[in-house]
Amino acid sequence: MAEKRRKYPVGIQTFSRLIREGYVYVDKTDLVWQMANEDNPFLFLARPRRFGKSLLASTLHSFFAGERELFRGLKAEQLEWDWQQYPVLHFDLSGTKHLEPQGVKDELDRQLKKMERLYGCASGETTPGMRLAGLIERAYEQTKLRVVVIVDEYDAPLLDVLHEDDSLRQMRDVLQEFYQRLKMLEPLIKCCFITGITKFSQLSIFSTINNISIISMLPKYAALCGITEQELTTTLAPDIALLAREYECTPEEMHRRLKERYDGYMFSERSPEIYNPFSLFKAFSTQKVTNYWFESGTPTFLIRQMQKFNTDITSLNDLEVSASAFDKPTEAMTTALPLLYQSGYLTIKGYDREGEIYTLGIPNQEVQTGYAEGLMPTYIGLDATDVQTGFALKFWRALKKDDIDLALRQMQAFLAGIPYVEGFKKKLEQVAVKEGFYEYTFYLIFNMLNVYARTQVKCQGGRVDMVVLMPQTTYVFELKMHETAQKALEQINTNGYALPYETDGRRVVRVGLHFDLDSRTLDDWVV
Repeated sequence: MAEKRRKYPVGIQTFSRLIREGYVYVDKTDLVWQMANEDNPFLFLARPRRFGKSLLASTLHSFFAGERELFRGLKAEQLEWDWQQYPVLHFDLSGTKHLEPQGVKDELDRQLKKMERLYGCASGETTPGMRLAGLIERAYEQTKLRVVVIVDEYDAPLLDVLHEDDSLRQMRDVLQEFYQRLKMLEPLIKCCFITGITKFSQLSIFSTINNISIISMLPKYAALCGITEQELTTTLAPDIALLAREYECTPEEMHRRLKERYDGYMFSERSPEIYNPFSLFKAFSTQKVTNYWFESGTPTFLIRQMQKFNTDITSLNDLEVSASAFDKPTEAMTTALPLLYQSGYLTIKGYDREGEIYTLGIPNQEVQTGYAEGLMPTYIGLDATDVQTGFALKFWRALKKDDIDLALRQMQAFLAGIPYVEGFKKKLEQVAVKEGFYEYTFYLIFNMLNVYARTQVKCQGGRVDMVVLMPQTTYVFELKMHETAQKALEQINTNGYALPYETDGRRVVRVGLHFDLDSRTLDDWVV
């Protein structure tokens, strides 16, 4: 008889439901206990979307509400002896995305009314902030206990108007009035926990609560959200075995696939590598290893900021930067790098303690593929669906067979006949005369196919336009528009672009490419 799959918490964000209904739970309650016992009661955690921030907020809620029965057999039960039932005011702003300022006020009103049924209200409290203050004061008076305030996804209404100065100011004013009461009532607050994706320094949470503890990059909380390697190979070992049987492979092989696809996030300089929890549990639930994190697409706010700062999309791997370059308040951004990191498109890959320099890179295959799909319409005018349908499989198979000539013929035919997305044709006339456009095209297509590609690679003889690494073969490309493919190949040879790759055991293939300005496709190549 086939082993029955366990229940996986895909989309389950309520700790009490998860425990009572028998969903798989990876125990983080020792870290929850640690948060609850911090000296500083004001805590802020930033993590990418779908990383379990809401479940963490719900777990903290149950912990402070004294719901001891939910923690039976979990780590926190061995650490906590009090289990006092503190009053908890829990706000979830995830439903305020895409709303106007009045809509955000209405949502705050709805959530405040639920809490006012417990602790009462006063006629003079006319604004969200005044009502929050009144709730905290009455909850303290009625219970004689300090109050716990939890705000989940505090920045949800701000991110969608990030590119609109006037709308951003109006939205910030609404939230400013709400959050500023927290500082005034600090003596009545046991814990204030706030989650989000990014940090808006001009919001009162950060500008008036000067002592707020930002725990996002603290090593002790690096594994607070997401699944570690140890948790995967212990708590989730039966699930790996079940998925391996579905794929008719060994558990070790399935572990490798999961690692390549979903692992690779690091949230501090001393962080274990973290698996994306949403994608991992979705793979176990559906019994299919594929890309899940991008089901809702690349966030509009991120693409707009990348456009605003003219982000070079080919330069986002092996970036060496200081913490101030990516762990930066949203209003202080001079590049899209902070948002790319905070949104999970880039992660920490290494740290030089002596120089205090971080290396950032794309976490894994899932992000690499989704990143390419999300940016194709904006940067090169292609619909990712058009790339995937027919062409991708043919191109991939040709590369797997080491038939670069066939692969390039497939690319030529595809680029010559593709329908560009609506509204891009005029832009295409401007950008398609630049070699960088074709670098972007190749780079995004290779990335969407999970092929490792790097552009403008430095070497002793200059910069190589593109290097593509396949299991058995390394391809060195030089692209030309105003000179021949033969000239491109001569440049590779003269400048020694291929020399660094001739000692790693792979076959090295040098390719000179020529693009035609009129047809906007590959015109000629020499291999």
